[in-house]
Amino acid sequence: MSKSLQSSASEPFEAPSPYTVESQPAEAPALSDRARPLPRISIQAFCETPGVAEAVHAASEDRRLGKAHVTIQMGGAAAAIAHYQESPTPNLIILETHAPHASLVAELEELAQSCDAGTKVVIVGTANDVVLYRDLMKRGISEYLVAPVSTFELMECLSNLYNNPASDPVGQVLAFVGAKGGVGSSTVCHNVAWTLSEILSTNIVIADMDLAFGTTGLDFNQDPVQGIADALQNPDRLDEVLLDRLLTTCSKHLSIFAAPVVLDRDYEMTPEGCETVIDVVRQNVPFVAVDLPHTWAPWSKRLLLQADEIVITAMPDLANLRNAKNIVDLVRAARKNDAAPHLVLNMANMQKRPEITQKEFEGALGLETLAVIDFDCENFGQAANNGQMIEEFNAKAKATQAFRDIALALAHRKEIKVEKKSPLAPILEKLKRLR
Repeated sequence: MSKSLQSSASEPFEAPSPYTVESQPAEAPALSDRARPLPRISIQAFCETPGVAEAVHAASEDRRLGKAHVTIQMGGAAAAIAHYQESPTPNLIILETHAPHASLVAELEELAQSCDAGTKVVIVGTANDVVLYRDLMKRGISEYLVAPVSTFELMECLSNLYNNPASDPVGQVLAFVGAKGGVGSSTVCHNVAWTLSEILSTNIVIADMDLAFGTTGLDFNQDPVQGIADALQNPDRLDEVLLDRLLTTCSKHLSIFAAPVVLDRDYEMTPEGCETVIDVVRQNVPFVAVDLPHTWAPWSKRLLLQADEIVITAMPDLANLRNAKNIVDLVRAARKNDAAPHLVLNMANMQKRPEITQKEFEGALGLETLAVIDFDCENFGQAANNGQMIEEFNAKAKATQAFRDIALALAHRKEIKVEKKSPLAPILEKLKRLR
């Protein structure tokens, strides 16, 4: 900005009979559909009240602002004017001011003398005045918010400045992690992803992050030559063209980013590299299912905490309960503006095995169980050997409905069973009217 402040300027959902899927979300996500991740930008806030400063601070700790560098100073417009007389302006300025219309315009004119071209400015004021709003927009202010402003409102505002609200949103990242090794987290991930692609007819990619022992290729009866390891070697080179070459198509709407599953290679995985690869994938498909191995490393922690939805798969025993509680506590502390993770109890109700009950699990974790999948060695074993998903192998298996419930909960959709009407229904209706 030289002398004035500058401003910037799906596929249909279908489900096979006898089910229908509501076109509207079953429960609107608190934030994930409205606030999208911000790019690597610098943000400086100049506040007058503790309330606005706290809202900015809370937003700065959210995963969606993980790449942004945020600083907060008190003093409002006067402090901003003094600061930028000696320092360059950032990508975005958040300015709280309680000045009346005329004084606010004068402050902005003075601030504009020091602003660089391209700097965006968000004003937080107290006047709910449409005349003031229009005047500020004409002068190039990016947005005007009326105090008190919540963390959610602020994050949505900042997101809209750097993401076109009218465009298709970036894909949702669904992270699947097991509370313990061997609990079937990969099986849940693959079946849920396949189910989601089928009932919503929407594109989804499964990213198998277990490079040495991943089972995605086996579960879908594929033997890809290239996969996710090639992308992780040079994450900055990954683009839409290379991504298309590395993905393996399994069905009309499902592709896999398969693991190499070889032990003669050492895999150097960095949090930044993994995040870059997932970001490229999510720019190209509506959903990315990240199959995380039971390995705790900086990169796996980053992917887990940066996901839009988290699914924890556990078996009903003590070790799983302890580990699941540790994961839930970590996620809640690090993701205060997100919904709680989802819990799936897998291989439950095994005969002659002492188990922790569902109620005890839920009480210890403070979570409601999203789904309980009973132990079913016959269907799961045969489906795995055939390279099929459970619903492909046996649509009447009990787990089929559980995977549908999980898939639609993650997509924030409802599935409604269509009841078959009796041929006598019209006659009965007439009889009711006659009464």
